[in-house]
Amino acid sequence: MCILGTRASFVHLAETRRIAMAPNRIVELLGMEHPIIQAPMMGLSTPEMVAAANRAHCLGSLALGDADARSCAKKIREVRQLSSGPFAVNIFVNDIPPITLELKTKYDRVKAYLSNLSEELEFEVRFPEIEEIKPPGYKAQIPTLLEEGCQIISFTFGCIDKDTLDVLRENSIVTIGTCTSLQEAQILHGLGVDILCVQGIEAGGHRGSFVSENIPHHAGFSLLQNVRKAIPSPLVYAGGIRDKTSLEALSILGAEGFQVGTLLLCSEESSLAPFQKERIKKLREEEIILTKSFSGRYARGVQNTFIALFENSEYILPYPYQNKLTKPFRAEAKRKQAHEWLSIWVGESFQDLSQASTETILKNLISP
Repeated sequence: MCILGTRASFVHLAETRRIAMAPNRIVELLGMEHPIIQAPMMGLSTPEMVAAANRAHCLGSLALGDADARSCAKKIREVRQLSSGPFAVNIFVNDIPPITLELKTKYDRVKAYLSNLSEELEFEVRFPEIEEIKPPGYKAQIPTLLEEGCQIISFTFGCIDKDTLDVLRENSIVTIGTCTSLQEAQILHGLGVDILCVQGIEAGGHRGSFVSENIPHHAGFSLLQNVRKAIPSPLVYAGGIRDKTSLEALSILGAEGFQVGTLLLCSEESSLAPFQKERIKKLREEEIILTKSFSGRYARGVQNTFIALFENSEYILPYPYQNKLTKPFRAEAKRKQAHEWLSIWVGESFQDLSQASTETILKNLISP
């Protein structure tokens, strides 16, 4: 049987796409013209990228991660100097393992291993003690976000607790929570999170999982359909978005908004160095993998010597300690343009990335 065998069927499909791409709840809640969100890519997106996304009448996202209150305020003010448009701030809400004797012992062992590796590579690196790097947690950020008048807060790696969500609601703040499974979507919805960002396995960078760190066995498009069927909340989709055809397909499957990250990796406003952008240009499909090596959490990026050495080894700490410990090593590798020893996060739609401005890339994505 031919599913689209008549002209009427084609007209119906076209009308479905037109309706799906029309103004929706995402636009109304977030206050921008187009339902496109620039992904908050920690260490890669910049205040300039946020402002450029706003100029394209999309929503810019400022990656705050687990930064301390002073750094959060500084970054927020930098964006406000560049743009008067609405933007989201993104924070990490993961559980932070306590510093036990067992964790400290393993930390010191991984630190010693990295120190020896640094000497072999002639890297000049100062590695912190474990007490220096334990973040205070997201609750320490909330007062600053309120003081700075943030109106949109997105979060990942977990769910903001109910009491804090109540405070945010009382201050008319829109919340966006990340999920990588139907179970996580149900948890976020049950707590009253305003918008759910459904992150497909195709997405670059860290997975926003919080119920389980297991790698899912179904693709993002299937996940989106499962969540749409069960959850009435407005849904944003992230992962594998390449062009306008992607947006049309995703909208038919139930997405009302779209979060774009990999498309912006090589943009003018990206903090990637030229040698990193050149590496992405030469990427092959088989070089992209999920790894815990750099941070202790699964993230999708470019295979290299560091990953081959650390993956499945005894030298991986739980997140965020692995991430904090390897940070100065990665910074030195970037300074020396040694891409085999630093993380380059990228999604599965990495081909032919534009080096134009974020504004231009996003306008081309949404143009008729």
